[in-house]
Amino acid sequence: MQKILTLTIKVISLFTVLWGFIGIHQPLSAQPPKHEVRAAWVTAVYGLDWPSTRATTPANIRKQKAELIEILDKLKAANFNTVLFQTRTRGDVLYRSDIEPFNAILTGKSGGDPGYDPLTFAVEECHKRGMECHAWMVAIPLGGRKHVTSLGKQSVTHRKPQICVPYKREYFLNPGHPETKVYLMSLVREVVERYDVDGVHFDYLRYPERAFRFPDRYDYRKYGNGRSLEQWRRDNLTEILRNIYYGVKKLKPWVKVSTCPVGKYRDTSRYSSKGWNAFHTVFQDVQGWLGEGIQDQVYPMMYFKGNAFYPFALDWQEQSNGRHVVPGLGVYFLHPKEGDWEVEEIERQINFIRRNGLAGEAHYRVKFVTDNTKGVYDLLQSHYYASPALQPPMTWADTIPPTAPTELSVERIADGYTRLRWQAATDNDTLNRPTYVIYASDKTPVDTTDPRNIVEQRIRGTEYIYAPIYPWEEHRYFAVTAQDRYGNESNPSTGVLQSSHKDVSK
Repeated sequence: MQKILTLTIKVISLFTVLWGFIGIHQPLSAQPPKHEVRAAWVTAVYGLDWPSTRATTPANIRKQKAELIEILDKLKAANFNTVLFQTRTRGDVLYRSDIEPFNAILTGKSGGDPGYDPLTFAVEECHKRGMECHAWMVAIPLGGRKHVTSLGKQSVTHRKPQICVPYKREYFLNPGHPETKVYLMSLVREVVERYDVDGVHFDYLRYPERAFRFPDRYDYRKYGNGRSLEQWRRDNLTEILRNIYYGVKKLKPWVKVSTCPVGKYRDTSRYSSKGWNAFHTVFQDVQGWLGEGIQDQVYPMMYFKGNAFYPFALDWQEQSNGRHVVPGLGVYFLHPKEGDWEVEEIERQINFIRRNGLAGEAHYRVKFVTDNTKGVYDLLQSHYYASPALQPPMTWADTIPPTAPTELSVERIADGYTRLRWQAATDNDTLNRPTYVIYASDKTPVDTTDPRNIVEQRIRGTEYIYAPIYPWEEHRYFAVTAQDRYGNESNPSTGVLQSSHKDVSK
C-alpha cells in the first residue's frame, strides 16, 4: 500500500510539472487580456527603489519628485495599471501623519518634513496616468534598536509600549494584544480618510518566521481560551485583518484591502511546501481570510521557479473564493547578483497565470523592471503588456455598472488633435464618481472588448483630447464608457469623426 501511495504522489508531481508547461509556452503575439492587474512594488525602505535624493532644498524636492515621475512614466509606457507605493515602513511613514513620524529616507532625518506630502503626490501622479495607487503598509515589524531609538518619542515603542515586544534584536507590534488592531486601524483610517488611495496593501502581517519563543506567553495565557498557541496566533492575525477590512469598507467601500503573504499557503495535494509556508511558519491563515471574504486581493510572494511556483499558484486560485489572486513575481532574481534567472522564467509564469485565470501579476521590485534587467521591461512593453488593461471588477462588492455617458461629440480641433466631449454618467453609489475609458478604432462599431482599442482610462472629466503621436494611430471611430471604482463598466457611447470634420454622435 505504501509503495502504491508513493507511486501515486510521484505521478501527481510529474503531472504538475507537465501541467506547468502546458500553456505556459504560448506565442508572444497572443492577445493580452482586457482585464488584468499589472502591479509593481515601489520600495522606499533604504531608498531601494525611491528616493535617492534627500528633500532638503527646493531644488532637491523637485528632484525627488522627478525621480518618482520617471518611475511612473516608465510604468505607464509599459501599460502597468497598479502601483503599490510604500507608505509605512517600520514604525515610520511617507505621508503627513498625526501618529507616526516621516521616514528618514525622505530628508536624511527621522521625522524630517520633506516640504510636500509624498503620498498625496504619488496618488495624484498615478491617477494622472490612469493607474491605481495602493498604500503599501508594513504591519508588524518595527525595526532594530538603532532604528527605534532614532524615532525618539515619536516611536510607537515609546508612545504605546504595552503593544510592542522585543524579539531577536528587533521590535514588533504584538498581534496578541487587543490594542494592536486598534492602533493599526488608526493608521489605516488616516490614509483612507485623507487620501484618494485605491487600496491599502499589508506587508508583514505575520509573525517572525518560526517564532517559537516570541514573547507573547502572557497574552496567550490571558486570551488563549483553550486554543493551541499556533491557532491563537493565526486567530490574532485574522482578527487584525478583519477589523481593518470592515473598518475600511465603512469609510470607502471601493478601497481594496489586500495582503502579500508568504507565497506558499501550505502543502498542496500536488506538491510539498518542504516545511516552509504561510500557515505553519508565520501563522497566516490566508485561505481562511479569502474564504471569510476579508480580502479583496491577495499578492502571494511567489518568488520561486518550477514546481515551487506552478502548483502553489493553482492552489491560491482554487481557494480564492472569487477574490483576485495576483502572484508576486521575483523579477529581482533576474539580476546576476541575485539569482541570475533567465527572463524566460518570468514569461512562463505570466503565461501560466493567464492560462489558469488568475487576476494578474505584481513585480518585485520596480527597479528591476524599469532598469530592464535581462530585457524584462522590453518584453513586457512590446509583448505581454502591449495593450492596456482595465482592473478586474470586484463583483463581490458591486455588480451594477454606471449608466452610459451620453451625447458624445467628436471634433477635429487642429491637425492631429481630436476633442471628445460627452455628458456625465451616474452610478448607483453616489459617493463613487465614475471615470471614463476611451476607445478608438478604424472600424465601426468600435469593439470595446478588444484592449488594443483602449486609448486611455480613468479619465475624470467629460472631455478628452486625443493627440496620437504617430499618423497610423489616428482613428475615425470612438467610444466612451463609464467605469466605477469597483471595476464595473457601462455600455459605450459612440461617435465618428467625419472627413469633413463635422460631428456625428449617437
